[in-house]
Amino acid sequence: MKKIYIDTLGCDKNTYDSQMLAAELEKHGCELVDFAEEADVLIVNTCGFIEDAKTESIEHIFEMVNVKNESESEKKLVVTGCLSQRYHAELKDEIPEVDIFFGVNEYESMSDIILGDNADKDEVGETEDDLKYRERTLPEGEYSAVLKIAEGCNNACTFCAIPSIRGKYRSKKFEDCIREAQDLADAGIKELVVIAQDTSQYGRDLYGKLRLPELLTELCKIDGIEWIRLMYVYDNGITDELIDVIANEPKICKYIDIPIQHVADNVLNRMKRQSSKKSIIACINKLRERIPEIHIRTTLLVGFPGETEEDVAELLDFIDTMKIDRLGAFAFSEEEGTASFDMDGKLPEEVKQARRDMVMEHQCAVSEALNEKKIGGVFEVMVDEYEGENIYVGRTRFDAREIDCEVSFAALDEHQPGDIVKVRIDNTYEYDLDGEEVTE
Repeated sequence: MKKIYIDTLGCDKNTYDSQMLAAELEKHGCELVDFAEEADVLIVNTCGFIEDAKTESIEHIFEMVNVKNESESEKKLVVTGCLSQRYHAELKDEIPEVDIFFGVNEYESMSDIILGDNADKDEVGETEDDLKYRERTLPEGEYSAVLKIAEGCNNACTFCAIPSIRGKYRSKKFEDCIREAQDLADAGIKELVVIAQDTSQYGRDLYGKLRLPELLTELCKIDGIEWIRLMYVYDNGITDELIDVIANEPKICKYIDIPIQHVADNVLNRMKRQSSKKSIIACINKLRERIPEIHIRTTLLVGFPGETEEDVAELLDFIDTMKIDRLGAFAFSEEEGTASFDMDGKLPEEVKQARRDMVMEHQCAVSEALNEKKIGGVFEVMVDEYEGENIYVGRTRFDAREIDCEVSFAALDEHQPGDIVKVRIDNTYEYDLDGEEVTE
């Protein structure tokens, strides 16, 4: 029996892919292990989206090279994922210790090749395969899992390499999404995180119309699923029908992630975004009007080529006035193969970082003020971990795991990860909350 160690980097889409690969390997009689030193096969599932992620992926590959070289037994090193898809030839030349390279879609062939004798059989092919139903292996005791309903992207944002890495937008069949969600519920999953590169466009390619509202309605009917969270929903796909479903379905968290990137039209146009400042603000206002308790998360990209001080001032004013509940920011990273790589107006690294820091300073004040309004309120909290001395850490329906605010609370009873308890908020900070469990 081969022992397999999988090191997953990057976003939740990569986590999803690793879980599919793990299930496929287990079907072939493999055993998953938690420590690289115990494994016969070392797999690194890489991220290649921005420079920091690429650097981290390469560091992890070399860590596995060291494990392989220092082992008394023979180990096979496999590299897969976005970095491998994007830089296969370069990695093959620079890291010859890697036995096999795969791209992002070769799940059906990976097991046979990994477990076979041909260590030179790289599989880095096209990215246009259909997104199929596949079983997944979840960590023991897992209670929150992603449901990837589409792969790839048709947007042509000038800063993004995702379409060249993962291909065009491809929706998973409606019935396969439901089947997979039922599998997750049967495995004990309570929180379903619905994702795609652009979740709002689900169904357009397969069915000629947007079917996200219909899909969400059906997902809500699955017993065992208690929270459904929407991530990566572009504002131009947030229809009245979708808003109605979010508002009326109790299982759907009143939380939505909308990646707006910027609000200055000058920057949005250079990014080739399908939004404008006017459309972004209109979308946010409509959501808040129709769903008063909605919490909006977004991500901003600052320091884009051609961004002026006036553009930054416009962005800061937006943060101060619109008061987005959850907001993160990144400094622009030059990526080969994207249209922005050759743009004029590039900014020094220190300027980009300073602007990013300025954005987060403004958001910190907004977040602190919004959190203070929760003092005295009672919220449902999903338990994530036990801290000791009867203190647990979790999060509300308005917070995604490992991304948003956490709630530390004193418990009345013992709990397990995934339990949902009611907590009264007693104290708040810039991003996190403190409270006590209540019986009401």
